[in-house]
Amino acid sequence: MELEIAKLLRAAWIAGILPILIASIPSSHFQSFHRLVSGFSNRGKTSLHNSNFTVPQRFFLHFYVVAVVWTTFLLLLTWLYAYKMVPLGHEPLHYTTIASHLTGGSHIFSRHKSHSTPFERRYIVWRTVLLLLLMELQVWRRLYETVYVFDYSSSARMHIFGYFTGLFFYTAAPLSLCSTCAPEVVNFAIHSLAEFIIKGRDKMPILEIDWLGYVNPLTKLGWFQWIGATVFIWGWAHQRRCHAILGSLRDHKEETDEYAIPHGDWFEFVSCPHYLAEMVIYGGLLIASGGSDLTIWLLFGFVVVNLVFAAAETQRWYIRKFENYPQTRGAVLPFVY
Repeated sequence: MELEIAKLLRAAWIAGILPILIASIPSSHFQSFHRLVSGFSNRGKTSLHNSNFTVPQRFFLHFYVVAVVWTTFLLLLTWLYAYKMVPLGHEPLHYTTIASHLTGGSHIFSRHKSHSTPFERRYIVWRTVLLLLLMELQVWRRLYETVYVFDYSSSARMHIFGYFTGLFFYTAAPLSLCSTCAPEVVNFAIHSLAEFIIKGRDKMPILEIDWLGYVNPLTKLGWFQWIGATVFIWGWAHQRRCHAILGSLRDHKEETDEYAIPHGDWFEFVSCPHYLAEMVIYGGLLIASGGSDLTIWLLFGFVVVNLVFAAAETQRWYIRKFENYPQTRGAVLPFVY
């Protein structure tokens, strides 16, 4: 079951990456395909409004409602499974597991990639808890910003294909972060539910809330996890600032009915720093995962190619809109692109 979930997710990410890569090829042979992909992905100010298959951009709210509910469900279920079934306590580290401990269960430097010892398996599960915790921070903040920071214009639209892509992304991304242990977590949930149905509520053991027992194993993870978490928080904080800047411009637009050039934070270097911050966020998740899961690599790849493509469209819009637009700003990668 684990392999089936991973295969489906990997196939989905590849199916999302390839069309964007093809549309990004600078050749006249692919211009029509580029316009097609742009029409699907453009939204807000870059949307052409020439399609009947659009929905209001304020439907972004749906993405984050789905993301919060789904990520919270996966987090709580995985955390409960980790606490009850695979506790991470003090155990002697033998020579063969020292590298795995230091890298947080990563097999990057190991010759034995096909099997995990029980000790390493426990690391993988608790590492997944950390990844889902970080994702939880991200989706809750995005939900808050959608409600309280961004005031989408009634004329702002996005293609319905982009809408369904967003719903898919915020369903598949959290699942990709936990795909390595999802089958055993599902089996645990099914077994617990069956036990509850057979025994009844009165005969079930009382669930004790041991906060230290739930949190302490996270402190025993390797340095890969904490470097990744630090990178994640760095991107998270910058995206929050950039979204606040964009939100203030929307307030300004309501007063003047005109767009303005954003300034401040990473806007001084690139046109789409919120996209850059998103790539940093998922790069942090990739590092925290240990870098050994192809599914998470493909998730990160989709985020990068999708946002680079969208940033290029936004950059072209800014240049067309403003004659005095800063020429030193890249689209999304400082001093590179």
